[in-house]
Parts: sequence; structure tokens; C-alpha cells
Amino acid sequence: MLTLFHHPFCPHSRFIRLALAELGLETRLVEERAWERRREFLLMNPAGTTPVLIEEGMPAVPGAGVIGEYLDERFGAAEEARRLMPESISERIEARRLMSWFNDKFFTEASGPLVLERVFKRFMPQQAGGGEPNAEAIRAARANVRHHLAYLGWLAQTRDWLAGDVMSFADLAAAAQLSVVDYLGDVPWQDNAAAKAWYARVKSRPSFRPLLRDMMPGVPPPPAYTDLDF
Repeated sequence: MLTLFHHPFCPHSRFIRLALAELGLETRLVEERAWERRREFLLMNPAGTTPVLIEEGMPAVPGAGVIGEYLDERFGAAEEARRLMPESISERIEARRLMSWFNDKFFTEASGPLVLERVFKRFMPQQAGGGEPNAEAIRAARANVRHHLAYLGWLAQTRDWLAGDVMSFADLAAAAQLSVVDYLGDVPWQDNAAAKAWYARVKSRPSFRPLLRDMMPGVPPPPAYTDLDF
């Protein structure tokens, strides 16, 4: 069995949870508070970030991008129709580009600051960066969400799925990053009908249901968060 060290509100962890579920891989989940910097966790991933995937007999696989590639190399070919990396080289390039766009750029500019300021700081000790949220960082991140949503909407209008004709890692990365922002009520879905329709398609998949059940004490989501017909 696979073991995933994750945090329920780490968007990179959510991306890998979606991928594992789409591939039908049974996985044991272990919640990890990365800011605690446990020695055992740092031995698996010196960067001290989630997620980390463990498969018996194999080295620890750290980071969303590396885990995604590992899953495709290890299990993708056998899954055929459920494979999350497109067949054509051009669509593979596009899938990887968009994975990086959402897991790196969107995370840095939007989801990362929002989750840090509005969720993680509530539980982090002062010496680890906890404390009062930075209102300026939250405002900037919310503004950035609007720009990214416009780009995502353009992609959704011009393609069947974000990277091309089939659902891929690109869709899961984008949906995972947006899901934590949506939990906080910071996605202006009314601004872009195409982006909203695309997200509803991904959100309605069985792989998404466990994410919608994750709740953070003291930080309730808006009612539409779990509504598949939002």
C-alpha cells in the first residue's frame, strides 16, 4: 500500500490525493504539520514540505511534481483510459506547463498566501511564523485569484480540458489549488462562467468527494463549497 504524508489544506497534497484517487490507488493518509519540522519527516524530505509519497521498497518521493511524474511512470501505462498524462508529446508539454503554472505560479501568488495567512497561521507557533494574518498579503492574493481565474476561463473555453482533449494532471493541479481558495470563499466565480463550469465538472468527480469532506475547526467553508451545482 502507498502512504501519503499530507495536510488536508495543503493544495499540493490535494493535487496528489486527486491523482491517487483517479488512478484507483489505495493509499494510507498521514496528516503532517510541516511547520513542526519533525526529524522523521525531514529525513524523508529535507525541504520539509508536503506531500511525500512512500511506497515500500522505494525511496521517499517528495513534492507534487515529482510524485505526479512517479505515478505516471509507475502506474500510468497500466491504467490506459485513466492515465493522467496525455499521449501526444504536444499535450504532455502543455499538461506539464499547466501543472507548473498552478502548482508553482498560482500557489506563490494566490493559494499559498491565502492558506498561510487564513488557516496555517492559526496553528503555527510564533517562532514558526504564526500569529496575526497579514491583511495586505491577503488583499494581494485575492486580486491575483481574479487574474488566474480569467486565464483558466480562457483555457476552459478553447479546449475540452485544460491541456487538451482529455482530463490530465493539469486539471487536477488547477482544481486542487482552487479548492482551498474556494473553501475560504475567495474565488469570484461570478466573474467567469467558463471557469465555474469547468470546476463544477472536476468537483463532481468521485475523486473530489474526500476533499469536500475536509473541514478546518474554526474556519467553516461557504455553503456553496460542498454544493456540486454551485
